[in-house]
Amino acid sequence: MKLTVVGCSGSFPSAESACSSYLVEADGFRLLLDMGNGALGELQRHCGLYDLDAVLLSHLHPDHFIDMCGYFVARYYRHDGGRAEAIPVYGPEDTERRLVQAYDDVPDEKSMREVFDFRTLTPGGFEIGPFTIHAERVCHPVEAFGFRIECGGRTLVYSGDTGPCEALVDLARGGDLFLCEAAFTHGKEDIPELHLNGRQAGEHALRAGVGTLVLTHIPPWTDPEINQRDAQAVFGGPVELAAPGITYEI
Repeated sequence: MKLTVVGCSGSFPSAESACSSYLVEADGFRLLLDMGNGALGELQRHCGLYDLDAVLLSHLHPDHFIDMCGYFVARYYRHDGGRAEAIPVYGPEDTERRLVQAYDDVPDEKSMREVFDFRTLTPGGFEIGPFTIHAERVCHPVEAFGFRIECGGRTLVYSGDTGPCEALVDLARGGDLFLCEAAFTHGKEDIPELHLNGRQAGEHALRAGVGTLVLTHIPPWTDPEINQRDAQAVFGGPVELAAPGITYEI
């Protein structure tokens, strides 16, 4: 598998990065995890607009899904080659309604599903192209999922947005690369069931026995180097910071 960080800023785009979006590729298949604010523009540095094969949305906060509105425009109103065929979009219950509501001016109530084949996520396993996916509910104020993605005997785990969560440890167990949110700063923010800080991300990685921890979803007001240091203090393996355009071979 190849992982490309399209965007990794939390809550809103920073001057350096779009919000959460990650391109996962294997055997010529392109799967996009989330499409937050600013991600659609950055995606075009790595992939053609019509080259994605599926989209997987962890939850329906704007910093993880709102650029799907722009992607609807690109697919629905495409003039060169006609309207794009419907692409599978896996998301929480009500994904279609939320996108229609956010766009607000679709031609008719069926327009979104003409270019997006909506499929509702539930906990459990399923296949997307060459990938075996396991989705699990994580700890966030809205319905939110973390994902375990396996292909060719290798494993990528994406936390989505979550507070401290036993389910996340189970999901990540033995994973080769753990892409984990670390929005908060240890000793500064303490809001239950919302986000992890760097130390908590390290603790989850340690308990899960993952290979490499990559911290992501760090908002502009959080110092990423503090979170990296805090994660390294508890996790014995490599701890890296996600950055736009960086790639990982898993």
